[in-house]
Amino acid sequence: MSLKTPKPELLAPAGDDECLEAAINFGADAVYLGGRLLQLRASRAAFDDERLEKAVSFAHSKSKKVYVTVNSFAFNDEIAECADYARFLRDVGADAAIISDIGVLSAFREAAPELEAHVSTQANTMNYAAAMVYRSMGSKRIVLARELSLEEIKKLRERLPEDVELEAFVHGAMCMAFSGRCILSSFLANRSGNRGECSQPCRWNYALTEEKRPGEFFPIEEENGFTTVLSSHDLCCIDFLDKLQDAGVSSFKIEGRMKTAYYVATAVNAYRKAIDGTDTIENCREELNALKHRPYSSGFYFGDIAVNHNNDGRYLQTCTFVGNVLGSENGYLKLRQRNHFRLGDTLEALSPNRPTVSFKVTEIRTEAGEKRETAPHPNEILYVPCEYELSAGDFLRRRDDD
Repeated sequence: MSLKTPKPELLAPAGDDECLEAAINFGADAVYLGGRLLQLRASRAAFDDERLEKAVSFAHSKSKKVYVTVNSFAFNDEIAECADYARFLRDVGADAAIISDIGVLSAFREAAPELEAHVSTQANTMNYAAAMVYRSMGSKRIVLARELSLEEIKKLRERLPEDVELEAFVHGAMCMAFSGRCILSSFLANRSGNRGECSQPCRWNYALTEEKRPGEFFPIEEENGFTTVLSSHDLCCIDFLDKLQDAGVSSFKIEGRMKTAYYVATAVNAYRKAIDGTDTIENCREELNALKHRPYSSGFYFGDIAVNHNNDGRYLQTCTFVGNVLGSENGYLKLRQRNHFRLGDTLEALSPNRPTVSFKVTEIRTEAGEKRETAPHPNEILYVPCEYELSAGDFLRRRDDD
């Protein structure tokens, strides 16, 4: 696989400050994050004004960009807040706002025309005519509907002027609803997925029942008595990034503002290497298999999804994240434990801009100097000997077959 110059932008999620730093340290060209208004994720993935301003400053100090998600559909009383928020984002230096609602888009363009606008995938843009309407409203970029094939993207690109950029998802969870516009969570849990409160009922177990046979459950597809027929596979495009670029996509987007910093770092690391050609696609794919994920698919990029959709709702992974590296001194790593490990385990260190290295745990010490055989307490500060000079911000993991 060979990507042309200029290389596509690698765009990563940032649900908090730790994810922001991980995304940038591991090679993202830009990050997207939510602020205080209409950000379409749970409140814990929102940056308040002060943190958002600091996030933009940090990213810009690393020559990276920040796009702010303003992608919920707005109620009447929220439109009035848009003008002040648009000016705030402009003034703190945000590089763009990602918007779904045309009313919000209009308000942002009127209040802060200097702030670049990107049209969210939630807007379901599937044709060049819609893209041209958004362009006429001042939008520079279209985040494409997830249902488009490579051929359809290519045809759309051919009908657009060069000043319209196309962005597409390359990795992460997918929603069963049309480009994420779903009412299932609202109906079953009174939590709107279109307002950032999705309870993910598509991941629940279901069986068929008949009105006159209460208590009798009929599996739709046999799998331990139930099926997760609504539970989508995860998207993974690591094998055909060149085809996405050839179709006209100039920004590759990783899903996951509710994911951990370890997840973000691993995904960004794999796609960075694939884009730059600094590692084999086989190794990059293996990196992505290390992450906790549902079975991977190529989405709709080659037409209708052609995988067995009965994925039983369970996650797959080849590695478990065990700790954050806080520093390295005198042959010992200082780390924050996140998951269990013990003496004799082989740990791998995930670092930006270097190959993965492995070492065996021969000693575990607490801050008080107490020696341990196991590390069972999350967030405890520990010290382990390591022959490699690792850095703060690196991640440690354990192979699940170790």
